[in-house]
Amino acid sequence: MEQLSQASLAYLRPETAQAMFVQFKNVLDSSGQKPPFGIAQMGKSFRNEVTVEHFIFRSCEFEQMEMEFFCEPGTQAEWMRFWKEARMSWWTRYANYPASFKFRQHGKDEMAFYADDCYDVEYAYPWGWGELEGIASRTDYDLSQHEKHSGATLQYVDQEKADPKTGQKPWKYKPYVIEPAAGATRAVLCFLLDAYHEEERTTASGEKDGMPEKAREIIAALLKAGVNAKYDEKASIGKRYAKHDEIGTPCAITVDGQTLEDGTVTLRDRDTTEQVRVKVAEAVAAVKARLDR
Repeated sequence: MEQLSQASLAYLRPETAQAMFVQFKNVLDSSGQKPPFGIAQMGKSFRNEVTVEHFIFRSCEFEQMEMEFFCEPGTQAEWMRFWKEARMSWWTRYANYPASFKFRQHGKDEMAFYADDCYDVEYAYPWGWGELEGIASRTDYDLSQHEKHSGATLQYVDQEKADPKTGQKPWKYKPYVIEPAAGATRAVLCFLLDAYHEEERTTASGEKDGMPEKAREIIAALLKAGVNAKYDEKASIGKRYAKHDEIGTPCAITVDGQTLEDGTVTLRDRDTTEQVRVKVAEAVAAVKARLDR
């Protein structure tokens, strides 16, 4: 195999964050903003995952939503509280089960060396609690590194305030950053799971009605008799009749509440739309008779 040259080497970005740090000065100068303000971006990110698992929960390529919120040094704890509340409010606002979301604070041994606080928004996935979004207080590390390696000054000059340490005006500082970073792909998975709901069909009295079981018994009997039959419980009875008329189903059997009372079902003819009640025990013979006409 021919070895690739350095000229053809490319790197896939692991996050969307760094582009916003690089553009910090441009945004600052062109927009007239002053801290606190944020820059947000959504885009594709890539991870060298050894194991991809749980559908789209963990994958090598995913969509990520990130924001870098620039604030004065010393106010980061206040803004961390603000963004924690704002982000949790956003997740639970669209959820059927708000209790499925919680915060988990990072321990000192798992936090990035430059961060002074970090929380995960976790969701109760079917396999357990897992990360949905990270909210990190990244101090001024990113801006300091870009400033160091680029030679560009990435400071904000506040003409109105004095330096808290020296008392001199203006106050020149590199903003601290609060970074909420959420997986858009995981958000899709989370809300699909949140929307999933199973209902147990019951009668008005609250007891199991047994109609699906009775219908499946009739289907089994039809199949045994050589009749191509299919069980269908989607939509209303009227819509089902219309659908099967369109696809050409010659005969329909409907199991309803009366079936459980007197042991009869509705037999409907496609061509005439005639509906008659027949005994369950006679249903197979009645269908075969219509098919043989």
